[in-house]
Amino acid sequence: MFTANEKLTTANITDIMQTAYIDYSMSVIVSRALPDARDGLKPVQRRILYAMLREGLLHNRAFDKCAGVVGEVLKNYHPHGDSSVYDTLVRMAQNWVMRYPLIDPQGNFGSVDGDPPAAYRYTESRLTALAETLLANIEEETVDFAPNYKESTTEPTVLPSALPHLLMNGSTGIAVGMATNIPPHNLDELIAATCAIIDRPDITLEEVCQFIKGPDFPTGGVIVGTAGIDSYLRTGKGIVRMRGKAHTEEMKTGGEQIIITEIPYNVNRANLVSKIAELVSDKTIEGIRDLRDESDENTRIVIELKRGEQAEPILNQLYKKTALESSFGVTLLALDDKRPKQMNIRELLDCYIEHRRDVITRRTQYRLRKAEDRAHILEGYKIALDNLDDFVRIIRASSNRQEAKEKLMAKYPLTERQTDAILELRLYQLTGLERDKIEEEYAQLLRLIEELRGILESERRLLDVIKEELVEAGGKYSSARKSDIVPDMGDFRMEDVIPNEGMVITISHSGFIKRTRVAEYRSQKRGGKGIIGADTYTDDFVEHLFTAQTHDYILFITSHGQCLARKVYQIPEGTRTSKGKSVKSFLSLDDGEKIAAMLTTSDFDEEHFLVMATKEGQIKKTALAAYTNSTRDSGIIGINLAENDTVIGCVLTNGANEIILVSNLGLAVRFREQTETGEVLFRATGRATSGVTGMRFKKKGDYLQAIEVVDLEKKFLVASQSGLGVRTRFEDYRLINRGGSGVTAQDLPRDGSVSLVGALGVKDTDEIMLLTSKGQSIRCPVDTIRETNRGAKGVKLLTLGEGDSLLSIAKVVESEEELDAAAAAIGETAADAADAAAETTPSTGDTPSTDDAEPDAAADADDES
Repeated sequence: MFTANEKLTTANITDIMQTAYIDYSMSVIVSRALPDARDGLKPVQRRILYAMLREGLLHNRAFDKCAGVVGEVLKNYHPHGDSSVYDTLVRMAQNWVMRYPLIDPQGNFGSVDGDPPAAYRYTESRLTALAETLLANIEEETVDFAPNYKESTTEPTVLPSALPHLLMNGSTGIAVGMATNIPPHNLDELIAATCAIIDRPDITLEEVCQFIKGPDFPTGGVIVGTAGIDSYLRTGKGIVRMRGKAHTEEMKTGGEQIIITEIPYNVNRANLVSKIAELVSDKTIEGIRDLRDESDENTRIVIELKRGEQAEPILNQLYKKTALESSFGVTLLALDDKRPKQMNIRELLDCYIEHRRDVITRRTQYRLRKAEDRAHILEGYKIALDNLDDFVRIIRASSNRQEAKEKLMAKYPLTERQTDAILELRLYQLTGLERDKIEEEYAQLLRLIEELRGILESERRLLDVIKEELVEAGGKYSSARKSDIVPDMGDFRMEDVIPNEGMVITISHSGFIKRTRVAEYRSQKRGGKGIIGADTYTDDFVEHLFTAQTHDYILFITSHGQCLARKVYQIPEGTRTSKGKSVKSFLSLDDGEKIAAMLTTSDFDEEHFLVMATKEGQIKKTALAAYTNSTRDSGIIGINLAENDTVIGCVLTNGANEIILVSNLGLAVRFREQTETGEVLFRATGRATSGVTGMRFKKKGDYLQAIEVVDLEKKFLVASQSGLGVRTRFEDYRLINRGGSGVTAQDLPRDGSVSLVGALGVKDTDEIMLLTSKGQSIRCPVDTIRETNRGAKGVKLLTLGEGDSLLSIAKVVESEEELDAAAAAIGETAADAADAAAETTPSTGDTPSTDDAEPDAAADADDES
């Protein structure tokens, strides 16, 4: 029978089950199983910590029964079973579960052997100082509160969390259709990564991963391999292999014993010992004479070996057949804005930073409001104290409080709140000493209000506060890493399998790039005919050449001012005569963009600077560290260029070098970065900035051709299209101011028919590579090029064919082995050198017939600073 108040409706059982299950699953996901990305806590953990704070169980106060904590949590916050609350409380106190425990235990809280804790009526607990750090400032309206399940009080929806707790202690939870398994990490590494993100918001994920080595388990152990670590840091998912830490000791009887001192995370020590004993009993593992568990608070499992047995094979069997080697499947899944989301390490830290930004903002607003309210009261006190006799007269003449209040407000500019505070003043506060205190307090409040407003008005100041408090809090709980990380035998870097040898990198006019072993180019004497360096194609020729070691970084600076860094071994390899591959398939270049300069570096440090030069004579200096992100596929901006200007070269300096600029028509400017007294003459600027004037051109049509760093232990070699070169001392180019017109480097025809193709600083022991527009190449020892005076016509560097011209020169960089082989192979005699020095340059038009002509008077007249 049905009553009149009942309503019956027809529904599909499938729809009802689907809706009900979705509601249930979301309840489990949001309210039980998954941690919040902001404070890293599940609801039951957050409720336990907050209840203990409300109970006054602080780290510097007495312990209290866990039964009281469980009862308080069940009574006000968590309407579930008592075992769920107590089990969670116990886990937060176990130092083999939590890297940084949140509960300070007293009594039997279980063991790493799997022993259960005593009942909550026997055990006691209180908060640790670190847990109080997570709760700090919660009373200052820093987080939202929600009604508890029976709406008798409120509870926080998240904790202020002055430390990145989610990654510090990790979390494990199985929800409906998803699970999270986050390992603990070292707090120092997390703080370093977080501060790096705060300081450089554009920092890449790759750079963030450099700060965090990997998990740091409370049980220590060894993490084998970095592939799983790299995977979960970048994608939020990966598998980390863990091993116990063991060493061997020699027994008095002469045999060996294996001592296991640390075990993998989440491994039951007693079960591990039982498993080893079982394998020995079944003779699955032979060679073990005795097994003892001598552990107390610290792990010490002793495995005695039979005489003559080696420890390493047996230890490898233990890794393979027991939990002494285990896997930890990492899934970085947490609630972001109440939605489950798998995130990488950068995204998790961003969630935490955003949470702290909100917390600090709300706390600052709360403190500002309180300070302004107190200052308002003190302003009323000051009015009353300045007119004390009149205030006393009015109050005495009034029949009641309300009348006094109305009279005071009518006569003086007082608010109702100020008047109430004045009427509540006690007589002792009218003394001179108390008046001074009010003045001092008011002055302090004004300074505090100014500081708080500054934080709210400045994003940078707000971030600085987050960083300062994070570093301060982290310093209290800093500890050394417990888990070591060792490379897996299967892990290797490309550098481990690629020999570090000299390579010639060439880029053709049409945009083809390749690297070729230096050994493929044979050494020849000066003036030789050369060998084929690259196949020639219609309207194509080799336009740029560079040499480096395979393990170096090559920093590519493009004509449009972009910077892209790659390892040398990443450049497509080709034979000496092959065409190479398109630069666009290797580097991200725009239409019409070409490689302007290449240089090598082993690291991007703060001590060195990139100095770029443009065709219009502009130069710009920036710290090398600013180009760290150039390893990304798209590269980064290296310099802001004026319209129609292009980059022609780039050099690496230490901030105190001398630099020389050479123009296309043979003029050179040598200047200092700073004076001998340390005064900076050429200042560094930011990465994405324009430059300053490096050289002015007095001849129409002239432009900057090359830039080099002055090295007084070397000679300066300039070469022209006609195949002539001038090698002279750097000192012959006198120091002038940056922005000068320069002095003559090489005497070139005045009609402009011949121009310079390059300039290098070289040692006598160096070799140079010469390439022509038709693809001919020759390696030439520098010591076969006779020194001349600055401004000379030059000596012949190579013999050019009809219609051919010298296109580029570069110094050959070889490995030590190649240099040794080359020194033995070249073996040039003094007579050979004398013959080479006596050679003459063929007469062509205005070019003199001798290769050692001195500069004429016209060249000297052209010199100007």
